[in-house]
Amino acid sequence: MEKKSLKVIVSGGGTGGHIFPAVSIANALREINPEVDILFVGAEGRMEMEKVPAAGYRIVGLPVVGLQRKLTLKNVSFIPKLLKSIRLASVIVKEFKPDVVVGVGGYASGPILRVAQRKDIPTLIQEQNSYAGITNRLLAKKAKAICVAYEGMDKYFPAERLVITGNPVRQGLDSIMPKAKEALDFFEIPTNSRVILVVGGSLGARTINQSILADVDRFEEQKDTFLIWQTGKLYYHDIKAELDAKKFESIRLFDFINRMDFAYSAADLVISRAGACTISELCLLGKPAILVPSPNVAEDHQTKNAKALVRREAAELITDFDAPTKLIGKAIELISSLEELNKLSINVKKLALPNSAVSIAKKVVEIAINNKA
Repeated sequence: MEKKSLKVIVSGGGTGGHIFPAVSIANALREINPEVDILFVGAEGRMEMEKVPAAGYRIVGLPVVGLQRKLTLKNVSFIPKLLKSIRLASVIVKEFKPDVVVGVGGYASGPILRVAQRKDIPTLIQEQNSYAGITNRLLAKKAKAICVAYEGMDKYFPAERLVITGNPVRQGLDSIMPKAKEALDFFEIPTNSRVILVVGGSLGARTINQSILADVDRFEEQKDTFLIWQTGKLYYHDIKAELDAKKFESIRLFDFINRMDFAYSAADLVISRAGACTISELCLLGKPAILVPSPNVAEDHQTKNAKALVRREAAELITDFDAPTKLIGKAIELISSLEELNKLSINVKKLALPNSAVSIAKKVVEIAINNKA
């Protein structure tokens, strides 16, 4: 197959956990074949419609929305928007004529992969979690390959088409240096300080924010301990107003951290949700973490992600329910124990699968070549 002939649709999004890996796969495809033509398909109004163009790629949006698990009027529009999305997906596939369609999860993946499979266009699924959702399980029946990050996924997918690649992480994280002076200077943190990084995903995490805020004075009391805190845009202004009144000197507050490479470099301990993308980053960087899985995700997959690390003594887990009473105490306990931090760091690093984006990109090219043969 001539290099210039490769055309790929990458579909999915909704959160940074889907978008960053998708962009990493696209970047890896460009490195393999600079002439590749890539089109992203996302969901209208979701963050991929902003982040993907910022990364230099074209994107079109579908009106698809998620099905709410509780009874709500929002579900009334689910079927009409799904049917419209399938019709639009058919038009996109017909006009773009992709060689391969890649689904990374998120609302838009379902319609576009379903259409591609109906038209006998090869598809690849990138399943990020240790628990596969029903949409990917259905789509996997006709997928050419399913790229996964955890062992034992043959209980959800055909074993002969599974490829253990790990989850791609955002660009540049694989080259960061712990406690780099540039990173500490960026956050105005003195050398030899202990640093806790708090992130709740790209959209923020209510429970983590409330748990930190409820007893934030305890962090201020810890000698030489600093907090880098990403609140998410929804929570930033209220938290900032409360902290400004107390005039804390050891807290660095952000709605969104654009330099996560610096944040990870500075951090000795990470407090986070247990999304697949975040866990892959923690493994790659060997970062000790307290994971607070979100209970508001399909099939409670974040808890399953976190337990996969806990079983290997590679992270601590605190439930969303227990976080208000236990999170700060556990964080202070860990940040005060170099021995415990080292143990978690060594164990989580063992779970890393580097070069995931390149592995997936090579599989995409292989599928395209085999389909053309």
